[in-house]
Amino acid sequence: MTNKTLSDLHPNQECKIHSIYGGRNVNKRLYELGLNKGAKVKVLKNDVGPIILSLSGNKLALGRGLADKISVV
Repeated sequence: MTNKTLSDLHPNQECKIHSIYGGRNVNKRLYELGLNKGAKVKVLKNDVGPIILSLSGNKLALGRGLADKISVV
């Protein structure tokens, strides 16, 4: 099984966060945004610039560096 990250997904794809690969600061930052293990997200935009996600009815812009650290299923 290959690890997919948020930046691998296409618009309108839904996923669940499997794990986060980053240091304490990365984990804390994403946790504060609501992006923790088990959270369900939908990709709204993934072309140029930040990735736009829908999380619990809220839109969230996430840079590609952080998106590459989030493994999804």
